[in-house]
Amino acid sequence: MEQLHKKRHSLSHILAQAIQRSIDPEVKLWIWPDIDNWFYYDILANRQLVEEDLKTLDDQVTKITKENQDFHYFETDISTAKNILNNLWQGFKIELAEEFSANWEKIGFYVNTINAAWKDNLLKWINPEYIKKYENITNILSSHLELANKFVTFADMCEGPHVENTKEIENWSFKIAKLAWAYWRWDENNVMMTRVYGYAFDTKEELKNYLNFLEEAKKRDHRILWDKLKLFTISKLVWAWLPLLQPNGMIIRKEIEDYLWEMHKSKWYLRVWTPHLAKVDLYQTSGHADKFGDELFRVKGWDDNFFLKPMNCPHHMQIFADNQFSYRDMPIRYFEPATVYRDEKTGQLSGLTRVRSITQDDGHLFCRVSQITEEVGTIVSIIKEFYTTMGMIDGYWVRLSIRGPEWKYLGSDEVWEKAEWALRSAAEKYELPFKVGIWEAAFYGPKLDFMFKDAIWREWQLATIQCDFNLPERFDLSYTNEAWEKERPVVIHRAISWSLERFMWVMIEHFAWMFPLWLAPNQIKIVPVADAFNDYCFELKSKMSAQWLRVKIDDSDDSFSKKIRNAEIEKNPLVVIVWEKEKSNNTLSIRNVTTKEQYELWTDEFITDCINKIKNRNL
Repeated sequence: MEQLHKKRHSLSHILAQAIQRSIDPEVKLWIWPDIDNWFYYDILANRQLVEEDLKTLDDQVTKITKENQDFHYFETDISTAKNILNNLWQGFKIELAEEFSANWEKIGFYVNTINAAWKDNLLKWINPEYIKKYENITNILSSHLELANKFVTFADMCEGPHVENTKEIENWSFKIAKLAWAYWRWDENNVMMTRVYGYAFDTKEELKNYLNFLEEAKKRDHRILWDKLKLFTISKLVWAWLPLLQPNGMIIRKEIEDYLWEMHKSKWYLRVWTPHLAKVDLYQTSGHADKFGDELFRVKGWDDNFFLKPMNCPHHMQIFADNQFSYRDMPIRYFEPATVYRDEKTGQLSGLTRVRSITQDDGHLFCRVSQITEEVGTIVSIIKEFYTTMGMIDGYWVRLSIRGPEWKYLGSDEVWEKAEWALRSAAEKYELPFKVGIWEAAFYGPKLDFMFKDAIWREWQLATIQCDFNLPERFDLSYTNEAWEKERPVVIHRAISWSLERFMWVMIEHFAWMFPLWLAPNQIKIVPVADAFNDYCFELKSKMSAQWLRVKIDDSDDSFSKKIRNAEIEKNPLVVIVWEKEKSNNTLSIRNVTTKEQYELWTDEFITDCINKIKNRNL
């Protein structure tokens, strides 16, 4: 893995060199990490890069890997480093070097060189401004490195690590892949930079497999499929990123919501409802006003100021507080699939991935400290059942998300240590495959974040369990213990699907819009072979619809073969074909679009089979 890290890091430098050679010698460079399967460089060029530039850059990177370039490292003081960066025309890096100098006495550089005798031949088609620039850099760096008979082709402030020579990077092991955009220093008030991505692997087979994976992910992209499925609408008159669910989308959402409630109802959860806004005071007490700041939507009333709710938990605290509970009543479990609102930055919004209104399948448990482990176990059982049903249980793992130092959190160290211990103990007792994630806690408490993999093995953070000793304190919540004294409850926040909008997005791409029967917007498509059987098809539809099956008939003027093709393109799980034999024998000819299986059943038998598969939520 270390060698692959070196390769990707080195390719970042080679990519920047390729941009200087083929697009802009004066390009401004920012950061250049390797992440997962990718590497990238954030740049500011003299023109906007376009998709056609990717092929040019890929060819140039390939050429550089064949040039037998050496990587050299040296260190210098901050004053000399700034002079070098100034001659490299890298103002962003000068600012970065000044920050580094607060902790480091020396600033590191990596330099690429070729044999000077090869310069004219290797660089004969390259921008003269690039060559002129690096002739100057070669002279400047000659006092730091032995550069006799060498020509510098690239230099960058960097600590490495890198390969020793570009010939270590095989030209079949990488690809310059895509463009994106990112603000300098991740601040929307700063200049927008272009992010150029590439990916690299150890073997040709790994690269091929990853290219195939990307192609499959592109086919499943919910931003492409949502319009074909007519799941939701984005209206400029309503506001971008406040999705409107079409009937098909609402079917999916309601099926998921009903399934979640079915599981929670059997665990003695109580359903509640809360309004979409509240006075500013509520969120000042909870701490959300300080935490979310500009992300909160503000509403002006006649006499008071309000926020659209960013979280449901403060409302649920008020419901608990309005009751007189004793230790015999504990735990109290509230369930509410409720919509909350956050004014996310425009650059973070995408499809159903990030929107400004999300519906959380929210739940809050008010319990005693001694009940935490058992309650977490109950939630874990619900999570496992839910994701087994969705076909996503294989390979899951859990992140125990705890505080990082020097960050703003609610509550004392003692409270946090108690909460972190409670979740760790539960994770160990229920043998969860967990890892500790520092800095990942919620601002009011630690949490267990469940990571699940979809059908093409992409990982998503979905379910969460959060342990909170702080909000009960801030809202002065209590119940009466055995000694008739007031005792503070613990609150456990939990969401199984994270949010229904985000989960719908994951499901669209997980199933590639070939939903299982219970989740499909339309479950059965009846196709008559000829118009003569239309009336009988409508009789069948009435009979199936009476059992709450979702059925449509294709009584169009299209040919029979086109009707079958359309039914499969529409991803109806079951296609029922009707002609003389079926009508006479009261049977159905059925095609399972997912498995391609074809079979016959009696009509009543088919309806019963569908009802059972839906009831059991078969995949």
